[in-house]
Amino acid sequence: MSWLEGALAVLRKDLRTEARARAALGSVILFSVVTLVAVSYSIGGFALTPDIQAALLWIVLLFAALAGLSRTFVVEAERGTWIALRLSASGTQVYLGKFLFNLLLLFALDAVVIPLFQILLPLPPAHWGVLLLTLALGSAGLAAAATLIAAIVAQAGVKGTLFTVLAFPVLLPVLVGGIGATRKALDGAGFVETLPELQLLVAYTGVMLTAALLLFDYVWRD
Repeated sequence: MSWLEGALAVLRKDLRTEARARAALGSVILFSVVTLVAVSYSIGGFALTPDIQAALLWIVLLFAALAGLSRTFVVEAERGTWIALRLSASGTQVYLGKFLFNLLLLFALDAVVIPLFQILLPLPPAHWGVLLLTLALGSAGLAAAATLIAAIVAQAGVKGTLFTVLAFPVLLPVLVGGIGATRKALDGAGFVETLPELQLLVAYTGVMLTAALLLFDYVWRD
């Protein structure tokens, strides 16, 4: 198989597994819904500035992602399919397939969180083109980094705790760029005004994908 065919085969396998178990999707959706409801109830009728709304939105997205993305390789280790996957696909194919799965998972999370956020903590008139592009780029960055970290910690004894500890500092640039661009979008800023933050997200995603593709074979074998 070519690297693309192998990656798509891994993606199809993960989608079938998720359709049966719904472990990752259930984790991220449940976490985001509970968090948003709790925040909405706690702040009552207080008016929120765009700065606070942008920060709340990305905090919910980040920690919901951390709750579910670690399952990508943990499932392989728990079910004993790790070795079979090694024998049937290269490291590059496995990484790309898992990355695409995590990216689709984050897009599903965005599709749930944004309407719910709009209902519980109404957003001001915003530049939705910038906001949606920010979410897409931020999701790509989260998926690129989290997929590599999940493979590193999959064989550890305390997977969930170790994944969060390792992932949080690595994902800080996504949080900074995402909050900055979202705040400007909520203020009505266009693509030109948010260009520095969008460039940060693009550069981060590119660096993480390049690093992962170069290093993943070593992680996968060891």
